[in-house]
Amino acid sequence: MNLKDVKNEWINELSQPLMIAGPCSAESEAQMLETARRIRETNAQVPIFRAGIWKPRTKPNGFEGVGVIGLNWLKKVKEEYGFKTATEVANAHHVFAALEADVDVLWIGARSTVNPFTVQEIAMALRGTDKPVFVKNPVNPDLALWIGALERLLGQDIKNLGVIHRGFSTYQKTKYRNNPNWQIALDFKSQFPNIPMLIDPSHICGNRTGLADITQEALNVGYQGAIIETHCNPDEAWSDASQQITPEVLAELIGNLKVRNSGLAGFDNEMGRHRTLISDLDFQLIELLSQRMKISEKIGKLKKENDIAIFQPERWKVITEYATQKARETGMSQEFIEKVFKAIHEESIEVQNSIMIDR
Repeated sequence: MNLKDVKNEWINELSQPLMIAGPCSAESEAQMLETARRIRETNAQVPIFRAGIWKPRTKPNGFEGVGVIGLNWLKKVKEEYGFKTATEVANAHHVFAALEADVDVLWIGARSTVNPFTVQEIAMALRGTDKPVFVKNPVNPDLALWIGALERLLGQDIKNLGVIHRGFSTYQKTKYRNNPNWQIALDFKSQFPNIPMLIDPSHICGNRTGLADITQEALNVGYQGAIIETHCNPDEAWSDASQQITPEVLAELIGNLKVRNSGLAGFDNEMGRHRTLISDLDFQLIELLSQRMKISEKIGKLKKENDIAIFQPERWKVITEYATQKARETGMSQEFIEKVFKAIHEESIEVQNSIMIDR
């Protein structure tokens, strides 16, 4: 069997879209039960309660999760409020503990997906389980690595598979904590339409702004649901406080979502995908232009310090020659490319000129 043959009927037994919610980290039994109670009292369609039991941190000496004791709190959430439960596993020890605690859904995090040895260890520990296992995209934008992680799980006879799109790390800081890079996720979805894909807007946004928009955009292009970090007191959360929301805000977010009728695929769905990709590219273009103008500012300061003229004819000649070359390589109109480069160059001169006259 290969990934294209995987049939994931298990997700059809749950609410559509599938919403998974709960705190980034389990902190205490009281925190877990209060969050679960308030999600349940809102009547939001959330069948699965999530919580991080073990938390991989970028730097040492940070909060790395409460450990195994938190699994008992997940059990209480299931017993008292009827949720299925979910958590992240990052090694064989985590897997054995989670299975023993009868956690219903597991996921492999982005930091683990990036390491084939880690994924193989987790897959072997999970061998033959019928529990759903989600794989988050790797930290870096590598589609083959993402697919490879799923193939390792399938190789251990794990067939209830899904993926989570949580965005990709970037050195340049943008409005997103992790850039969506929709192209990679949609390429995956195009190759493996039978594997459920959820959006993780919490990790893409890195804050509470934009969660609804990212979730809606994902549903518009055929994602099956979302995993959203929800905390009874987000501002006091021990990890990722800025991206967690209250159960009441979660319920409002879910209530405002517009779910596509899967029977209306075809033109509308394909149009939505193309528009999402264009929006993603437009965002990247703006971010790149912003970075370019910041470099122009530095050049302007250097010119001012050394009494060098802003406009350099030799540089403009290089730019126009480069524009002609790129037009040939890409098949785009030379006139269009020259207009774009001219506009960028003129704005760069304006930026430098404002520095020159600033006394």
